[in-house]
Amino acid sequence: MGLDGTKGQAPHPTGAQHLPTQRTTPFNLTTWATTPRPETPAGIFRLHYRPLPATTPDTTTPAGPLLLRAALNLVVAWCAFIYGRDLALSGLGMLGLGSLPAVPTILLALTVNVLLVIGVITFFGRMGRWREVWRRFAAPVLSHAVTHEKPEQREDASVPGAAADPWSELRGGVGDEVLRGLSGVGEVDYVRIRQAWRTVVADPGLRAAFEEQLEVRGAAACAHPSEARDLPARSARHDLLTRQVRLGTTQNVVKNPLAHRGSGFALDPQLLGTSLLAVGPAGTGKTAALARPVAEMLCVQALAAAACAVVVGSAEADLGPDSWYDVVIAPGDPASPYGLDLYGAAQSADEAAARLADALLPDELASRAESARTALQQVVGPFQAAYGRYPGVRELRGLLGGEPEGWEELAGALREAGRFREFEADVQQRARLHGRADDPGALLADRLALLDRPVFAQAFNGGPGAKPAFAMRALEHPLRVRVKLPERSHPEAARMLSRLVVGQFVQAAAVREERELFAGLVVDDASAAIDAQVVRGLQRLRGVNAGAVLLLRTLVDLPEALRTPLFGAVGCRMAFPGIAPWDGRLFSEAWGTHLVTERAVTHTPDTSGGLVRRTGRIARKLLAGTTAQTESVTTRDVERHRWSPSDLAHALPTGHAVVSLTTVAGEQVPPLLVDLRD
Repeated sequence: MGLDGTKGQAPHPTGAQHLPTQRTTPFNLTTWATTPRPETPAGIFRLHYRPLPATTPDTTTPAGPLLLRAALNLVVAWCAFIYGRDLALSGLGMLGLGSLPAVPTILLALTVNVLLVIGVITFFGRMGRWREVWRRFAAPVLSHAVTHEKPEQREDASVPGAAADPWSELRGGVGDEVLRGLSGVGEVDYVRIRQAWRTVVADPGLRAAFEEQLEVRGAAACAHPSEARDLPARSARHDLLTRQVRLGTTQNVVKNPLAHRGSGFALDPQLLGTSLLAVGPAGTGKTAALARPVAEMLCVQALAAAACAVVVGSAEADLGPDSWYDVVIAPGDPASPYGLDLYGAAQSADEAAARLADALLPDELASRAESARTALQQVVGPFQAAYGRYPGVRELRGLLGGEPEGWEELAGALREAGRFREFEADVQQRARLHGRADDPGALLADRLALLDRPVFAQAFNGGPGAKPAFAMRALEHPLRVRVKLPERSHPEAARMLSRLVVGQFVQAAAVREERELFAGLVVDDASAAIDAQVVRGLQRLRGVNAGAVLLLRTLVDLPEALRTPLFGAVGCRMAFPGIAPWDGRLFSEAWGTHLVTERAVTHTPDTSGGLVRRTGRIARKLLAGTTAQTESVTTRDVERHRWSPSDLAHALPTGHAVVSLTTVAGEQVPPLLVDLRD
């Protein structure tokens, strides 16, 4: 496909040649495709999912004291059984039951022994915690001795249904000879071919071309226009059948819902379709643990004809090698093969001018946004009508600055095109405002000067020698786009480009005609990219099969008027360790409260009774390790924050995050504590 969004071939990657991912074990398509993926709540990695039992053994007691107490209770239990049996039999003999016949006497002795064994095991087993010792020490040893199988081997072992046919969906439509040619199929190939088959089912006229692809190309049939069949240097764990990427493990803690505890934590388009906001200081792993895996997921799914990806970040951000992407835009880098169309998402000249004006103005000049939009529309509209194209940066800067030669040429071109009368009012208005202190054109011209630099000449200006310009309306195709911002050399220009790219994505995703592809945006630092227009646009993305992942260092980087609306516009929210308490307050308020049963227990030493009871309490302390106490219990239901601002600011461990989820269908998952290192 062309860069202008028309049908055709997609641009080829600009980096090294794509190679299949290196695997440590051979890939078995049949086993992988037929492995059960049970239906689970949102956010759980479904491949090999095994729910935790309803109760888990308590492992808080140290092993040494636990084993010592269990052994001590065993010794006392044996002594109690021996002496108790003798005492019981002597008592029965004194009652005259020893003169009974042999058989009743034996039965009576056995009954006494059984009752004593049950009583001794029940009493001393509870004090010695024998059941816990069995669960923690004896049962695992016995399990290994019997099965000789490691836990990780059990997870990857064959499962019921592994002998099923992964090509059953196609077998009735194409010949067996064609399917036998699909050797060396990887997971990306499998999902891509199945996706193509569904297209054939919807449009039977494509069947002949599909069968020809299978016969001629085999596993490479219907490949991505770049001919890539996988990503090099893949590091995340994916399941393309469920379109999930695994990011970590949900911790087995009380705050997490029971169904999620101990399970893999994963994201998919159904979650990203509501957009995700992640906040955390630099160095907490936002890029490595979130942005890169999600970018990798979108790129892999693009190769399977299921998604398109736009990834924005500084040139130094580790968002994958250039070979992951079809289009790499790096303004200021002479080696970058592509430029950026400043008007790429617009369907009209006025719309293009309005979005560009919003991107050019900094936050502190947002109050002048409306007049700036009008001024830019008064230039872009006439220029497009006169020349049949949009102006480049230098042309636009000159016209906004009021260069007489430029306006004379524009007026002449409008007369030649027969459209001067249509735009005469715009031309006269710009002429009246030129040179006045309140002219927004002068402000826009000053801002455009940041882009009108020699290092950016080929990226935005157009004309002879310019690089091919990527237009955001190409999102209807499975493209993978990387935008590298020059944050070190031109920080303010990078902020403007970030606003422009994000704004164009929101516009283009909302007006796509082809919405089968999930359109995903990843912004490594979105502090400069978010404005009121973007916040409103995020709310529309979930209805057009698109979504954004926005990373922030702190919410203070945003204008205060945007913070609460942004939280309401996204469905997934993620807090990393070390966030400020004022940032944690917004998360805490967004996640709300829940009822917690508070149980207040008051313990006081038991000093009642005489010598016998005191002696018994001393023996109990020796055997059970606890002091006899009396207690009073008070319970009440109170509302507590699921996660308080203090917890989020100070209690999150390194490498963890708290994340809440919402699916496009409206299913909500309360905040989860996730270990992103596992």
